[in-house]
Amino acid sequence: MNILLINGGARAGSRTRGLTEVFERELREKGISIRIFDVGVNLLPLFTGSKEQLEQPGVQKLMSLAQKADGFVICTPEYHNGMSGSLKNALDFLGGAYFRGKPAIIGAASGGGKGGINALNNLRTVLRGLYANTLPDQIVVDPDHFDGKMGLSDPAMQERIRQMTEELQRALLAHQTA
Repeated sequence: MNILLINGGARAGSRTRGLTEVFERELREKGISIRIFDVGVNLLPLFTGSKEQLEQPGVQKLMSLAQKADGFVICTPEYHNGMSGSLKNALDFLGGAYFRGKPAIIGAASGGGKGGINALNNLRTVLRGLYANTLPDQIVVDPDHFDGKMGLSDPAMQERIRQMTEELQRALLAHQTA
């Protein structure tokens, strides 16, 4: 099983990156092969649809990782009631062939309060357009869920992530045997 974990937050030290790392640790503990694409590290050009862009190294890396992935974990911050622009830009480089029928789980890091859910609704809609099998459970983490080292300090949130990754494993097995 190969999972592509996409960190949709471009800021270093962000809670989105922290959430991505929590998912990474949980999946590695389950023995799942993980590849990471971080939009803050792998800078992509602004998507225009031109064929020349597809030859750029960052775009080639993203497409290669997505092609090899059996499933996805995608994390995003919420900006103005939607996913980050850098994540949307990355997804624009991938068509339905990369996602078709593959399971995905999604999570958001918010600044607190009611943030995050709109980003996940936006992300879910885009993934539906890419024909991903986005699993129903999702997670929003707030600043008070983290410790000082970007790990989760809230046992209930850690348990949710454990359950989500187990559901992803089941969906991966079902997809591979279908």
